[in-house]
Amino acid sequence: MPTLAAVTGHASSGGFILAQAHDYVLMRKDRGFLYMSELDINLVVPDWFVKLLKSKIGSPALRDVVLRAEKVTAEAAVARGIIYSAHNSAEETVKAAIGLAEALVMRNWDGHVYGRNRKVLFGDVLPALDFDETVEDVAHANVVSSKL
Repeated sequence: MPTLAAVTGHASSGGFILAQAHDYVLMRKDRGFLYMSELDINLVVPDWFVKLLKSKIGSPALRDVVLRAEKVTAEAAVARGIIYSAHNSAEETVKAAIGLAEALVMRNWDGHVYGRNRKVLFGDVLPALDFDETVEDVAHANVVSSKL
């Protein structure tokens, strides 16, 4: 069934990815931003992060998020199609998420059909999850250090 994320503060790096892994992202606009911090902390963005973001965010917003480390407010994220909606407070964000969830439940969709459609829509992301280069990098570093 559809998943919703109610973001009531900052969502940086992994938090941004966790939010984007949902079908609908709602965010408070009076506080917080979305931010891929990898450039600012000298990390390479994992391949599966980029594949997930590509499936959710159009260009040039994607470029600005990944290659400019832009801190995107809720209102800007709505305007750029990154999130579903923005709300005035944490309480309003959660209330809107609950209201959207109730409206989606009323659609009475078949969960198996929804899940299969989600797999088709995000088919490019799923294979990337089978390989995480950060895990391999750590494993490789452990092998190298054990040989020293």
